[in-house]
Amino acid sequence: MSSKRFFAVVMALAMALTMLAGCGGGNEPAPAPAPAPAPAPSGDGGSAPADPTPADVSGNVLIYTSMYEDIIEAIKPELKKAFPNLNVEFFYGGTGTLQTKVAAEIETGKLSCDMLMVAEPAYSLELKEGGWLEPYVTSAADGLAFDYDKEGYWYPVRICNMVLAYNPELKSKEEVPNSFYDFAYNEAVKGKISMSNPLTSGTAMAAVTALKDKYGYEYFEALGKQNVMVESGGVACTKLETGECDVIMILEESILKKREEDDSALEVIYPTDGTIVIPSTIMTIADGKNANNNIAACQAITDWFLSNEGQKNIVAGWMHSVVSGYPEPPYDAIPTSEILKNTMPVNWENCFRQRDELRPKFQDSVTIPESK
Repeated sequence: MSSKRFFAVVMALAMALTMLAGCGGGNEPAPAPAPAPAPAPSGDGGSAPADPTPADVSGNVLIYTSMYEDIIEAIKPELKKAFPNLNVEFFYGGTGTLQTKVAAEIETGKLSCDMLMVAEPAYSLELKEGGWLEPYVTSAADGLAFDYDKEGYWYPVRICNMVLAYNPELKSKEEVPNSFYDFAYNEAVKGKISMSNPLTSGTAMAAVTALKDKYGYEYFEALGKQNVMVESGGVACTKLETGECDVIMILEESILKKREEDDSALEVIYPTDGTIVIPSTIMTIADGKNANNNIAACQAITDWFLSNEGQKNIVAGWMHSVVSGYPEPPYDAIPTSEILKNTMPVNWENCFRQRDELRPKFQDSVTIPESK
């Protein structure tokens, strides 16, 4: 074979091998798949992580609340049992005190708490409208017997009932007013009636809103003519026991507590013109506007309060459960279902929108002692 022919054969072989290499890539190993993207954090539109266990809930949460301090102290160890790695602190104040505190903090653009548990829904409506609340749709909502915000900005957590009370050791039930109307218009008890201050108490504000809507502002004038005493529930109960008062307008829980703890003879009157039923709410402060940036813990606390375990603690504190069909009323109370058969409705929008009108109208009619 000549050298030229040999060279041509070699070149042909080389070209054939090159073509085989270009078309035979199926024998090469497949490239490694790209790593899956990390899941987006919850709250940013990505898929949410699995529900945390109680042990996963950690950090700090500060709750502003108008619940009585002894109730708070009873609930705190139960929360610690439920969430052993979470530090929950409470700041107690009447609704007026909390509203003043929150208003000052709003001016700074951030609140010093993570959650609020207040007396009635009107304040929840105000904070939602102002953009201060974080929505959370809890699975517990379907089991609630009372209204809640369908977007998840607030939920009822306990039921307080505004009622009348008397002392059967000093007066018969027939001798005292059995309705809110007679409380203000029956002159036989003039100067011997008492109620809480709607300027500082959320439940009292809810009550006077309902009473104004039913009977007009003349009701406030009638209370003034009756020389109603405006004071704390504790003082009113003492006066009822001593006979300084014949009948008082008060939260049912205050009387039930005295009956259980002090073996008191004081008795509740469920008014014939309707018990004023007040759902007290729980809500979470908006992300970026709260103290500890711990939304997950706030959601877990909301779920706990709306669970049977949380509601058991509410009922132990002489308040009614918000859960449908909850089996037990508070100590010595009639069943919630019986109370709901005769109620005086509260327009929560009016309670919110008309607050600045209601307060001076009440002050103009009723003497309120100066706070010391």
